Amino acid sequence: MKLLIIAGPPSAGKTTVARQVIRHLLLKSKVSYFKIDVVRAFEDEELKKEFGIPTRKVYSGDLCPDHTGIMVLGDAIDWAEKNGSDFLIMESAGLCLRCSPYTTEGLGIVVLSAISGTNTPLKMGPMVSLADVAVVTKIDLISQAEREVFREKIKEVSKSMDIVEMNAVQGTGVQYLMRTIDSLSDIDKDKIELRGMAPLGVCTVCIGKKDIGWQNHFGVIRKLDGADYLYRGD
Repeated sequence: MKLLIIAGPPSAGKTTVARQVIRHLLLKSKVSYFKIDVVRAFEDEELKKEFGIPTRKVYSGDLCPDHTGIMVLGDAIDWAEKNGSDFLIMESAGLCLRCSPYTTEGLGIVVLSAISGTNTPLKMGPMVSLADVAVVTKIDLISQAEREVFREKIKEVSKSMDIVEMNAVQGTGVQYLMRTIDSLSDIDKDKIELRGMAPLGVCTVCIGKKDIGWQNHFGVIRKLDGADYLYRGD
């Protein structure tokens, strides 16, 4: 089975890209779709109704969606294999810019909206830098010059990254993404692991402490002055 992991900020068009990919894959493959969100999600229901494919979702709740994805990915792979799927598409909410959901096996796709601002790729951290492909959506809403600037900003983050410009609603440009997807190899469940490093630690805000001021917290903390992160033991 092959694995696609789609990430990106809210409203970038992740599910619309997934819909176009599914439409093409179903011509010759079986597909399962898995959605990770924080509180509510309906994409799985929409895609199941539209394509009749197996779909599932999980809510991360208090966890980072990308961390949740790594924790449940093994179960999701087993579920997709039981469905007899050739492809598992996992779509992450992608709300934590410190993290990324991509794995060493499979294809990491980051979806970026062209109208989100030219500096957006520089603000996304590992969600962009660790991806294999950047899909730029809503390209019909900006000028050619703005498209070129956006591409250069992505290249600043990752010079080797493939960039696919796409009108995801109409499907324009999807054929270039499908060339990469068609060349994928099957994943090896015994070798798959998180690509890159997750953040090094958590602070007491993460576990519910409400006091303001770094003096009232321990773990990995940050002062206003000084660029270094500090560790305060309990």
